[in-house]
Amino acid sequence: MKCLKRNKRPFYFASYLRKEKYGHTYRPIYGDAVMLMGNISASKGTAETEQFGINLDYDKVIVLDDPECPIEETSILFIDIEPTRNDDGDYIYDYTVKKVAPSINSVSIAIKRVDVS
Repeated sequence: MKCLKRNKRPFYFASYLRKEKYGHTYRPIYGDAVMLMGNISASKGTAETEQFGINLDYDKVIVLDDPECPIEETSILFIDIEPTRNDDGDYIYDYTVKKVAPSINSVSIAIKRVDVS
């Protein structure tokens, strides 16, 4: 799949690094947010092919023309917001990665909207 430059828009992602003890529980620690340019679908539609399977719950698909993209299923995404952190130093993000489907010349990433504050 070819990604036309005019269809790409900026978004940010942060990679999972490790978990850290926080009181009586653990919290995930993410690296610095990195900007990428990709083709982000408007929303999941019924006419789409089932490239991620029929039981995967996702909202949008990002297509990148770099099959070596470092985004993984543990990454967090900032699609409609800028990367910011709360008072505890944790990221406030708006999407998570559900599935990464690489091919020879591109990678498709199924993403799900979340509410994190």
